[in-house]
Amino acid sequence: MSIGIGIVGCGMIANFHTKAIADAKGAHLVGVTDRRPEAATEFAAKNDIEAFDSLEAMLADPRIEAVSICTPSGAHMDPAVAAAKAGKHVIVEKPLEITTERCDEIIRACEEAGVRLAVTFQSRFHESSRLIKQAVEQGRFGKITMGDAYVKWFRSQAYYDSGAWRGTWNMDGGGALMNQAIHSVDLLVWLMGPVKEISAMTATMTHERIEVEDVAVATLKFENGALGVIEATTTAFPGSLKRIEISGSHGTAVLEEEDIIQWSFAEETDEDEAIRKRMAGKNSSGGGAADPSAIDHHGHTQLFEELVASVNEDRPTVINGHEGRRSVEVIRAIYESAKTGQTVRLS
Repeated sequence: MSIGIGIVGCGMIANFHTKAIADAKGAHLVGVTDRRPEAATEFAAKNDIEAFDSLEAMLADPRIEAVSICTPSGAHMDPAVAAAKAGKHVIVEKPLEITTERCDEIIRACEEAGVRLAVTFQSRFHESSRLIKQAVEQGRFGKITMGDAYVKWFRSQAYYDSGAWRGTWNMDGGGALMNQAIHSVDLLVWLMGPVKEISAMTATMTHERIEVEDVAVATLKFENGALGVIEATTTAFPGSLKRIEISGSHGTAVLEEEDIIQWSFAEETDEDEAIRKRMAGKNSSGGGAADPSAIDHHGHTQLFEELVASVNEDRPTVINGHEGRRSVEVIRAIYESAKTGQTVRLS
């Protein structure tokens, strides 16, 4: 049976969730709501779905079995908790929330209600990401020594001026790290394991009328002993594809968006050359490097299908609340280190 989904929030990302749900097996979009009823009406008419005049009305509809939260980052908690208390499964666009405390409120509400919680870190579903994860688990890198993430993007002043919430601490939760680079932070921690220590600096270099950083650099020590770097910016014209680099005593892999541009191991397997050929030229968009709308929705589709599978199989989602919280914890630690000038140790 297909799961009926409602979307909360009609901003840009809601368009990608709409396309993803349309393509997802076992799911269908019922309707949408927004704090501005006219926005919901316009969005619903464009997509031939129902417009609910309030979140309460959406949650009261038995056709809605899951709710996708597409509000600004700092406005995720309230609708997510309300949906959980109404017995609806919850999908939250990244980040899960802008502080670990608010993340914990969402996680707690979903666990107490016995509903599924999924966070949209869709890059984990890309074949290239999964191949690197598999190589890590197989020990092909030997002793892993470094893990780095680079997100050197560009956002115009007009981008920040386009919404009053953009570039604010209370609604955006941060800048280049919390909004743009969080996918790469998630992938890095997923591949490398927990972070033990962080030392960082941030700055606002070129953008006006924003409270948050547009440049950030952090050095990390992982629990496995490896070291790493996170670089993030929204002021690197014209914007480059994001990169993840994993290095060890027996191998190196470099991921550029969905392309694997280096796949080198001391002990080659029969599949390695095929992987190098197959995983080159995979990018079909700009990856959001210069245009936030220049992304593909196929990763979102896989996330919605995974949610459906978790419901049908009565198991937690793969990218659950605890997984979604990890990147927020790392980014908040970076902000704390940049503010205090001290190394931050994570529990």
